[in-house]
Formats: sequence, C-alpha cells, structure tokens
Amino acid sequence: MVRLNKIYTKTGDDGTTALGNGERVHKFSFRVCAYGNVDELNATLGIVCLYLEEHQEILAEIKHIQNDLFDLGADLCTPDDGKDLGYEPLRIITSQVDWLEEKIDSHNAKLSPLKSFILPGGSKAAAYLHLSRTICRRAERDIVALSQQENENISKEVVTYMNRLSDYLFVIGRITNNQGEDDILWVPGKSR
Repeated sequence: MVRLNKIYTKTGDDGTTALGNGERVHKFSFRVCAYGNVDELNATLGIVCLYLEEHQEILAEIKHIQNDLFDLGADLCTPDDGKDLGYEPLRIITSQVDWLEEKIDSHNAKLSPLKSFILPGGSKAAAYLHLSRTICRRAERDIVALSQQENENISKEVVTYMNRLSDYLFVIGRITNNQGEDDILWVPGKSR
C-alpha cells in the first residue's frame, strides 16, 4: 500500500532518487529517465481524457491504460536483480499486453486501410493522442536502451507493452478523427 503523508522529503536534494529496492541512483540514470518518460506519457493521456466526451469507451480504455502505466513505472522502478525485497514487486504481465492487442484489433477493424502516412492533427483528441504516441516511442527507446546496459534485466512484457501502446494510440487517434475520415494525409513533396 502506498502512503504519502509528506510530499517533500528533501532526500533528492543531492540529485539522487530511491528505486523500489531502496538503492539510490542519480536522477539522470537510464532507469529514472525511462520511467520518467512513462510518467510524462501518462500526464499527456490525462490531457487526452479532457477531449473524449464523445468517446466514452475510449475514455474508459485510456483510464485503464493510465493505471497500467503506473504498474509499468513500478516495474521499471524496481530492478529485477534477483535480490529478495521482502515483497513481490509489481511486474507487467502478458495479459496486459493481450488486452491492448484486443483493443487495437477491435478499433482498427472500424477503419479503412491507409494509403498514405498521416500527419499528426485533426481533432484536439487526435492531436494529443499523436503527441502521446511520440512520447510513448521515446519511452520505449529509453527502456530498450536501459535493457542494453550491463546487469539490467527488463522484461519482454514491458518492451512489448510500450510497443503495442504506441500502435494503440495511433489507431485511437484515427478513431477520434471521425473514424479516420478527418485524418490529414501526408502528400510527399507537396510543398516543393
């Protein structure tokens, strides 16, 4: 159970932060940057929620994802180094990835196939979804970079979840653009 009685502790004033296993690391470490980007993504999804009044099903899905992103942040915050923590750390599991894949397939079936890349924009919701998608890709890159560091074990489910999430955000961006009808198509070389 998380309990936040005091918001500031002053323990990070030296430029370090505590991981879930109690280890203190610099705030610019690969791990902190990775879960920091996940937190930023979650914040942009909070903005997306402001523009989903007409899409209650998607709103519920985004809120579900926001909770999953806290799970994912907790997973990243607690290194899988084999040490006994005295508790079972929260980890992303396959069923969370499966849920995303089901949602992607269900929503994508409502859309006509693309014949061009699309430019970010359209409705306010779509524009913020595209912003969220790009932050998701950055977080994914940072997670993969972390996984390549010596003695770092990042689960396949974490990387897969982030990869699927960016696909989900792309598809939902199209859904919120009038089922893709209001997508702005890229016209190669248009302004030459």
